[in-house]
Amino acid sequence: MAFSDEQLERYSRHIILKEVGVKGQKKIMGGKVLIIGAGGLGAPAAMYLAAAGVGTIGIADADSVDLSNLQRQIIHSTPDVGKHKVISAKETMNAMNPDVEVVTYREWINSTNIVDIIKDRDYDFIIDGTDNFPIKFLINDACVMQGKPFSHAGIIRFQGQLMTYIPGKGPCYRCVFKEPPPADAVPTCREAGVIGVMGGVIGTLQATEALKYLMGMEGLLNGYLLTYNAMTMEFRKIKLAPNHDCQVCGEHPSITTLIDYEQAVCSLKDYHNEKEAEVSIS
Repeated sequence: MAFSDEQLERYSRHIILKEVGVKGQKKIMGGKVLIIGAGGLGAPAAMYLAAAGVGTIGIADADSVDLSNLQRQIIHSTPDVGKHKVISAKETMNAMNPDVEVVTYREWINSTNIVDIIKDRDYDFIIDGTDNFPIKFLINDACVMQGKPFSHAGIIRFQGQLMTYIPGKGPCYRCVFKEPPPADAVPTCREAGVIGVMGGVIGTLQATEALKYLMGMEGLLNGYLLTYNAMTMEFRKIKLAPNHDCQVCGEHPSITTLIDYEQAVCSLKDYHNEKEAEVSIS
């Protein structure tokens, strides 16, 4: 693949990086990333991946743009209120970079369609930009079963967290958080709130993980949970160990089919053994 003069100029700041170069930029341009959720996390991730020149970006979300979304979901603007999020996102991404093929899936993700969507373009990497536990577990289980790497993240109030799953190279989400919490056990999005910029901080870190994976770089967050507290401006990188008894990626998995959990959206409970309050809203 030869670069056009316009592409050489557009991606010049990548190409001059010795860690990226022409070879790395070609890998980015040949890459395929699926983003599930076009909200607080998916919005900045999608914009930066489009700007970077990722060849194919899938966006899955059945919702429409609401005025309350605009405080953090920066891929949408005021004239987009009422528009389907995937259409709004595609328009913004293609206006930024017409090189990118944006594939839209205007549907709610569930156990009957997630595998077909992942297989649709044989995506290389999945970004979980969703706002509730049931879908986070579904994404994890589908990716483990399909052998696909993905980035989990969640944000709430002034806190955020993320981790990356690479098949065979560290724990999955279910190794750390065994199962969804009981319904109504945690505050909802509207009750808890979130500082808008948190989506940008954590969502762009997810985009960074995707780009590094596409280029074959080391140092991804597989085997680690990265947490961020905006009030204290502190990051913590917590080492995670695989759970050999994990129900989905363990030595003898008991979960072999995908599960649609019923659950209230959003969450504020960390099921890691430190019991810190980190996560899940976008």
